[in-house]
Amino acid sequence: MCRNIKTLFNFDPPATDDEIRAASLQFVRKLSGFNAPSKVNEAAFNAALEEVFASARRLIDTLETNAPPRDREIEAEKARRRSAERFGRA
Repeated sequence: MCRNIKTLFNFDPPATDDEIRAASLQFVRKLSGFNAPSKVNEAAFNAALEEVFASARRLIDTLETNAPPRDREIEAEKARRRSAERFGRA
């Protein structure tokens, strides 16, 4: 489920609001089944998006760890390697 949602905790620099909002949008889309809601469902969809975003932001901001922050470039390279292995691309 939601394979496009990436881990956002414990990165340096920390996750931005845009990254958290994008993950929240993917989550609300998955739950609702809508890529874009109809006009009649738009208010409910947008309200849910804002609530999920606020909860996710609060969660990211309050989590704690003793592990050193991860480097985004290193993690991106690992993801590219996994994708290449999975799909047979170089």
